[in-house]
Amino acid sequence: MRKKLAFLIFLFFTFYSFSQETNWFYLRAKDTFFTPKFERVNDQLKYIGNNEKLKYVFEKYNIYEFKKTFRKAKKENLKKTFFVVCDNKSLMKDLLLNLPQLFEFGEIILEEDKKIFEPNDYGLTSTITENKGLEVNLDYFDFVGAPQAWYYTTGSKDVIIGLSDGQVEITDKDFSDKTTVIKESTKSKGHGSGMASIAAGQGDNEYGVPGICYDCSIYATTYNHHKTLEQLKELSEMGVKVINCSWATITSYQTAQDVIDEMFENGTIIVSAAGNQDWTKSKGKVFYYPSSYNHVISVSSGMHRYNTVEENTMISKKGNPYAANIKNYVGRTIGFKDNDTSKNHHIWPISITTLNTEVDILAPSVDLFRYSKFATLGKEMYTLEATSSTAPFVTGTIGLMLSLNPCLPIDEVETILKFTATNIDDIEANQPYKGNYGAGSLHTGRAVKMVYDLYTETEMATIENQKFSRWNFKLTSLSEKVLIQNQQFSEAAVFELKAKNKIVIGKNTIIKPTKNGSVVLKIDPILKKQCDLVLREGFPNNKYYHPNN
Repeated sequence: MRKKLAFLIFLFFTFYSFSQETNWFYLRAKDTFFTPKFERVNDQLKYIGNNEKLKYVFEKYNIYEFKKTFRKAKKENLKKTFFVVCDNKSLMKDLLLNLPQLFEFGEIILEEDKKIFEPNDYGLTSTITENKGLEVNLDYFDFVGAPQAWYYTTGSKDVIIGLSDGQVEITDKDFSDKTTVIKESTKSKGHGSGMASIAAGQGDNEYGVPGICYDCSIYATTYNHHKTLEQLKELSEMGVKVINCSWATITSYQTAQDVIDEMFENGTIIVSAAGNQDWTKSKGKVFYYPSSYNHVISVSSGMHRYNTVEENTMISKKGNPYAANIKNYVGRTIGFKDNDTSKNHHIWPISITTLNTEVDILAPSVDLFRYSKFATLGKEMYTLEATSSTAPFVTGTIGLMLSLNPCLPIDEVETILKFTATNIDDIEANQPYKGNYGAGSLHTGRAVKMVYDLYTETEMATIENQKFSRWNFKLTSLSEKVLIQNQQFSEAAVFELKAKNKIVIGKNTIIKPTKNGSVVLKIDPILKKQCDLVLREGFPNNKYYHPNN
């Protein structure tokens, strides 16, 4: 155990030193076909191309990475953008100034944005690592901040992700060594594999693609028994703390709610896809289950890729303009009122996604790699997924949170997810659906970082950038300070914060609940970690966990 721990600490400091002592930047070429040729000599790259000007510039610097990436690239620049690591940021200015015929734009990567880790199967989105997995675009993991979360933890085999989603191909290398089938499911072949891949498919194994909580274990079961939920209760009794349900039924049962309440008391939280129902038909009045039960996190669809509508506007078969996969917009596609593309109003011409007051958060659901086809047929392909794929993003995120802190109170999980979600209320196209899409877009990176900050006594935890008028929130902090800024609690919002040290109310903070809400901020200097021994022993399993604790 001591040798393993020493090796893991060495790995961390190697990565940490690399990220702090080098300069990182993005560089955009003018030509999609331009790729400078290098050979690697020890840990550096040596230019071996025939451009004398390039050779002259490159020889002045120590270059560690110079490769194309899908990260930080607009649609028209996907094959032009390079990720560069070198010993001096002057390299970027040197290339832009002396080779304007080759390069047109550069952007320095800030120190706080270097706190990322990528597994070796991170697809076309890879930057700091060489991709040895499938050559597919995983920018939706960038969108939710998965590499920022992996900086703290990649999961723990002791944390089990429960999947009630159909058959998982346990012979596939991404599932074979980590999946236990509790109950066989003969239905929906491949559906379980697709959900398992997003939530906890094995990463850093030079194969396939990683899942969010890729070092977590998987228990797979069937999705029958909607009335009794006996398959979910069985997982809870086996110690599973988070269970994914990417299925829905229109019928609610009190018996099912009773079981969910019992599981929640037992320390198990359910994450469920909100369902597939057009807004034009439902108007927020259709509720599916288990997503709409109490103590269940309901997840619907949000978009993740393009920065503006203009980047991805197309014409439908009927000749009408529409846009798809616009970052932080609700749903999957955008229609234009009166077919006027200057008016970015949703009319849901194609989108199939359920929105209602029970939805808690949004996650990506379009242009995702379809792992189910790869696992069953060996095909690399994309598909426009329905809401099923949203839930495992949240399930995997919770797995990471519990891996970092196995003692995290289960009734604080939803609070952290909502506090760290991206607020999308100010986007004009989202206005008609406000109150029906939860707290906004999931951000795995910020959620995991908040867990770290809350339970590390030398850190500051920050609550910011949300406007809550409902929901019950509960939070415990052992950090040096909790800062609340640019934050609003009003109307029926209920929030109880118990902190060991300071609570600071920062700028632009409004705390004005009505009689239906309340905000209670308490300082309790005798607060301490629960099951401290488990925490101390658990953290070394996270290869890139910050060693201050």
